[in-house]
Amino acid sequence: MQLFQKTFRLKSYKRGFHLITKEIKVELPEIAQVKAGLLHIFLHHTTASLTINENTDPTVREDFESHINVIVPENAAYYKHQNEEPDNMPGHIKSSLIGASLSVPVTNGKLNLGTWQGVYLCEHRNRAMTRKITLTLIGQ
Repeated sequence: MQLFQKTFRLKSYKRGFHLITKEIKVELPEIAQVKAGLLHIFLHHTTASLTINENTDPTVREDFESHINVIVPENAAYYKHQNEEPDNMPGHIKSSLIGASLSVPVTNGKLNLGTWQGVYLCEHRNRAMTRKITLTLIGQ
């Protein structure tokens, strides 16, 4: 059994849904050594999230951003946590709804994603900032 772990910072992304599959592969080349295993991806933030979905058509990512903003609007009168920018409390809710971690199978040295799947960083804040991720790969 092999274990690899790496923590790194993604570049700054503007608000929205962004494919980061390539960055993950670049940051953890040890994936190529694993015949069968599991990659756990953990995001160290409370106003961003991770998900897996469509990796080809960018309009899917735009639709995700539009829809999540309808579900969790900014400036809602019922928010009690309002001591930061208007995108802060909605960012916390969006992060909890979508999630801060993923598990992806690794097979024959590759992420075993579906044909049209990719890993997204979901940035819920208006100002771009770097985001810290820890990758933990277990396999043989």
